Amino acid sequence: MTAILDWLKRWRTQIFLFLAVVGPGFITANVDNDTGGIFTYSQAGAQFGYGLLWTLVPTTLALIVVQEMCSRMGAVTGKGLSDLIREEYGLRTTFFLMIALVITNFGNVVSEFAGIASSGELFGISKFYSVPICGALVWLMVVKGSYKSVEKIFLFASFFYIAYILAGVLARPNWSLALISTVRVPRLHEFQDRDYLLMIITIVGTTIAPWMQFYLQASVVEKGVTRRDYAASRLDVIVGCVFTDVVAWFIIVACAATLFVAGHQVKSAADAAFALRPLAGNYAYILFAAGLFNASIFSASILPISTAYTVCEGLGFESGVGKKFSEAPFFYWLYTFLIVAGGGVILLPRINYVKIILLSQALNGMVLPLVLIFMVLLVNKKELMGEYTNSRVANLVTWATTVILIGMTMVLFWSQRGDLLKAFGTP
Repeated sequence: MTAILDWLKRWRTQIFLFLAVVGPGFITANVDNDTGGIFTYSQAGAQFGYGLLWTLVPTTLALIVVQEMCSRMGAVTGKGLSDLIREEYGLRTTFFLMIALVITNFGNVVSEFAGIASSGELFGISKFYSVPICGALVWLMVVKGSYKSVEKIFLFASFFYIAYILAGVLARPNWSLALISTVRVPRLHEFQDRDYLLMIITIVGTTIAPWMQFYLQASVVEKGVTRRDYAASRLDVIVGCVFTDVVAWFIIVACAATLFVAGHQVKSAADAAFALRPLAGNYAYILFAAGLFNASIFSASILPISTAYTVCEGLGFESGVGKKFSEAPFFYWLYTFLIVAGGGVILLPRINYVKIILLSQALNGMVLPLVLIFMVLLVNKKELMGEYTNSRVANLVTWATTVILIGMTMVLFWSQRGDLLKAFGTP
């Protein structure tokens, strides 16, 4: 009896510790299901049915590996990723990396406001109302709120992704076929299909973005997570990564059960929601559209914060949503500029939302290799990490993940170079 009570006491302690630390990993992973991610998963289901569900298993493992490294570095060093890069590789290297990240992240911010505009239009709301109002709400929430209040709002927004799980259930999929497709090993001849291979690369490429690593590590530091809390922080990362890809699984399933069967292709995440209406009913349509709106405004909140964290840490300015405007003026002014400029681009006439999303994903692919290489080098520095450096097995997995992700993102960028040139207006 005493042994059982001791076991329950230990479990209660672990649960309380997890609840105290939960936040950064769960939030960061869920923001990954942004406008571009939802579009990618919808397209995968509409174009290939259940055939690409298996990709989410290795993709989830890759996401966990990369996110865990950031969480560990933050907990052990007490410093953000930009801080560590500046200290170890100098201000010049950090400065050029910051420029690349600002350009990349700005493209992502514009993409999220495109998601707000398109999801608002699904409910009959003009972008000239939805974009400014949402931009103002996002700004007020972060600038006027404390770290704890902002984190609670973000956690609530994360759980709202359950709308996609409900939409998947309402679509009445073939559950046995979906489950078999998730664990099956694809045949070699399938990879000879260029579109099939390209969609695999896109799914993997949309899962891990450069901004995620900087935001996660900065959040871990600002939350005050230490080596003592590392086990709970790692669990936070794992739970977040699994939950976000379960949501992705249901998005693919919902579109496979409806759009694929009807032979309907999608050109945007909003198009997927609209197409679901006659096939799965009004409830599925509303849930899918509401999920897109939540994902867009959620990501439009996080991405400017991530950029402000990254730049301020890299250049030595005060940063953090827990600080007042007067305590971190550069942080908040940069955050404000990104929201105003990102929303302003979407209000321009004749804006092609799909091209913006495509461009932002390609920019992510260009910068991601640099970030991953810096991360792997830093996490293996004994003087920084002490006993928390990667083990040999962890290094093997990490380098393999890094090389595969680099290769896939480069192939994705190269395969879409024609569309990117058109996006830039080049004939």
